[in-house]
Amino acid sequence: MPSTSTETRVRYAETDQMGVAYHANYLIWCEMGRTDFIRHHVRSYADLEREGVALAVSDASVRYHAAARYDEVVRIVTTLAEVRSRALVFEYLMTRQPGGERLATARTTLVSLGTAGKLTAIPDDLRATLERVRG
Repeated sequence: MPSTSTETRVRYAETDQMGVAYHANYLIWCEMGRTDFIRHHVRSYADLEREGVALAVSDASVRYHAAARYDEVVRIVTTLAEVRSRALVFEYLMTRQPGGERLATARTTLVSLGTAGKLTAIPDDLRATLERVRG
């Protein structure tokens, strides 16, 4: 399956007193990877929103394997795992660079919302594009 790779450096503000990245930051890194994936394979998320497409996280899980520390580079590899009529599922692998040590794995489900904030089908053209990307 196609994936994208995004890198970020752990900022001081993202760490605790011991220099370890706070656990919630991994979800922010997932968002970075997901928006880069959408931008690379479809178009910018901002463009999708202007077209009336809203994707909201409905489920998220993270498994931590090792600690990311201040000033380390983290690579986020993002893969589109599932395309459903009303939802998308993304998977993430976060590794320390250089070396590739596994830091965390994660999975998020995003649902498609209409203008009133109600669950709605992903527009046909977008869904077709995402299904082609997924292969």
